[in-house]
Amino acid sequence: MLRKTLNSSLIILTFLVSGLLSTSCSSTNNPTTVEESTPTQTSAPPSPKTGFEADLDYVRKGQYTYIWVFSRKDGKPLDKEDGAFLKKNAPQVVDWVRSEGSNKVVAGTNFDLAKGNLELLKKRFIAEDYSGK
Repeated sequence: MLRKTLNSSLIILTFLVSGLLSTSCSSTNNPTTVEESTPTQTSAPPSPKTGFEADLDYVRKGQYTYIWVFSRKDGKPLDKEDGAFLKKNAPQVVDWVRSEGSNKVVAGTNFDLAKGNLELLKKRFIAEDYSGK
């Protein structure tokens, strides 16, 4: 009797194992099964900002309410006299950053220069408002 029970157990075990193997094999080897794969998109990391963009970004990180860019109307680099004029007539500016080979200066402030000497500055310089841009 023990022999019959052992043989029946082996037969049942054999069917169970073969059933499990056939199920697992058929799902991976089935040619009609389509595996969807999501293609990994590799994008190049953003290039580091340079020149004017980097200088503007630096001032923006200061979280100023107003950001102005000043340059000479004749396109020449800003000199010491230009710097002294800007600092004298816009004393509220906290950050001054020279950019593009000293052709531009980026100014960061929380003071509205329109309520100060902005019109005077515009007579001598090109003034571009980058606030909120």
